[in-house]
Amino acid sequence: MAAVSHSRQVAGDPIAIWTVLADFGGLHAWADRVDHCCLLNSREPGIGLSRRVQSGRDTFVESITAFDPPRLLAYDISGVPSEFTASNRWDIGVHRDGHTAVTLTSAATVTARCLPTGAERVFAHLVAHRSKYLLDALDRTLRENP
Repeated sequence: MAAVSHSRQVAGDPIAIWTVLADFGGLHAWADRVDHCCLLNSREPGIGLSRRVQSGRDTFVESITAFDPPRLLAYDISGVPSEFTASNRWDIGVHRDGHTAVTLTSAATVTARCLPTGAERVFAHLVAHRSKYLLDALDRTLRENP
């Protein structure tokens, strides 16, 4: 598995950040490059809750794998090339001076034996590049709606 992390100080306290992230079906309301998002099951927020995400011509299904309010949200991402698995993990850290440390880690694993070992790292960087926009949008959303 290869993982790439991006961190930043996000405006707001951990509860405000958690409120945005834990609204799993509301991603399209704040995330750039997300055209549509809807829940696929009617579970309470937590492990097993899934959403469908439309971003341009790409469609993903994301299912929560870790849920620890207000500190951790992780989900697997389906809809990536079949030679890989992918996931995102949000870690909400220390709150200081009106900002909270937030880290978004994107991970990828090669599932096809025919791919070179470096492919995993390259794909993790591609997932992280797309996901970094989520971190930027989260910060902007909390600045605009304190």
